[in-house]
Amino acid sequence: MGQSRIVNLEMNRVEGDLELRLEFDGNRVTDAWTVGTMYRGFEQFLSGRADTDGLVITPRICGICGTAHQYVAVAALETAYGTPIAPNGMRVRNICLATESVQSDARHTFLMFCIDLCHQRYGDHPLFPQIVDAFAVFEGSIYTEVVRHTKELLKIVAHFGGQWPHATFMVPGGVVTVPDHSTVLKSLAVLDSYTRWYEERILGCSSERWEEVSSYDDLMTWLDENEKHRDSALGLFVRFTRDIGLHTFGRGSGNLLSYGSLYDPERWQPPFDELATLNASGFRDADTGEIHPVDHQYIAEHVKHSFFVDHEGGQHPWVGDTIPEYAPDTDKYSWAKAPRYHGKVAEAGPLADSYMAGDPLVRDLFAREGSNSWLRQFVRLHRPVATLAAVRKMLFELVENKSEPYIINTPLEGKGSGVGLGQAARGALAHWVQFEDHKIQRYQIITPTGWNASPRDSEGHRGHWEETVVGTTVRDVDDPIELGHIIRSHDACLVCTVHFLDTGKRRRFAV
Repeated sequence: MGQSRIVNLEMNRVEGDLELRLEFDGNRVTDAWTVGTMYRGFEQFLSGRADTDGLVITPRICGICGTAHQYVAVAALETAYGTPIAPNGMRVRNICLATESVQSDARHTFLMFCIDLCHQRYGDHPLFPQIVDAFAVFEGSIYTEVVRHTKELLKIVAHFGGQWPHATFMVPGGVVTVPDHSTVLKSLAVLDSYTRWYEERILGCSSERWEEVSSYDDLMTWLDENEKHRDSALGLFVRFTRDIGLHTFGRGSGNLLSYGSLYDPERWQPPFDELATLNASGFRDADTGEIHPVDHQYIAEHVKHSFFVDHEGGQHPWVGDTIPEYAPDTDKYSWAKAPRYHGKVAEAGPLADSYMAGDPLVRDLFAREGSNSWLRQFVRLHRPVATLAAVRKMLFELVENKSEPYIINTPLEGKGSGVGLGQAARGALAHWVQFEDHKIQRYQIITPTGWNASPRDSEGHRGHWEETVVGTTVRDVDDPIELGHIIRSHDACLVCTVHFLDTGKRRRFAV
């Protein structure tokens, strides 16, 4: 047995800072604490404001997922008001949300995750020169192309919403923009251009050929089919990351949570009794292997180990409060709360979303190897094919239904409680709102990173990230790139350069 010691890894995020406190026995992680080091505070300054202010304020929580926050913020108001929604308005929302998801998948994979593969740890790997040529920060061919093409793709959101990020075009009942035929044509042109590039440079094949890959065996057959497949960005990623064993670590509990992707324009209407989404929602219970319908009433937030005024057990967001109480010399260690579903830790993200949607390739890979760092990242390369096709379908639906309205104006009551459940690029995102006399009384938000980066709960059970790193053996404790891969596979808004600076007792992920 090695000597036990504590090491702190400071990881800078795009929207704040995160730290991992790790206990090592030799080179093996024996315990972990996820430390959220930034206090968000949105719940406080929304209190007392107009009920619709959340539509403008909450998208500023994140500079990457602003469309997703507005999407669920308006849904929370609609479920509170019982507002009918114009199907065309929902189609526009879905087009913009799906577009944001596609660009986020590409940017995270190639601008944040894959640059870790250029670490000198892998310098003697035979594929390393190709990896560097494709993925090196600022210089790799794929890296630079992703910057250019995702910027162009976001023009779709700007066509419908006026700008990106932080467009404010969603309102109860639909959207304020009424696109004309030219808006749809311009968006289709952008979509076609991005799809052609994705097929040529990322997939190395047509979307139709990729859709035929529905199992691990199919994937290996596709990989061996020709050099274009093997040398594509996807082929290179699969060959290299599986060879270095990325699929063997970062396993989670196996509990997966998804609220479903994209509300169904025709079926998502009052009284909003069930989640009517184009891609199914669900909770996979690892203990039984069963998938259960999502009911937000089973969600509770624990704060025993968080820097908030404590309460007994977990509380549902409609009754829970967010009252900061910094107490560093206690069992509290994070500004993040600990959400649980039916008392269980859950993993949120693209893997959970695709699994619940019934994607055959994802389900086959999960059945073989479970949740792991490789599969989480692989899904971000796989799912855009289906998402791009969905955007195309909805654009044509706008043409087919061009005479239909984009908003249904309904008188809004001054009192209510609502919840918006949706999917950001990183996974399950939800807003809960309560208001009276058109003034917000309580606003609660649980982000995907809130699920994944949670601290321990009232029962002392570790959060998802904490569980994924425990048991990991690293080659070099002073440069534990394996842990970087695990955390980065969750796309937690981190600035993703995995060099370390010597700061004494701490190891810092350098910006």
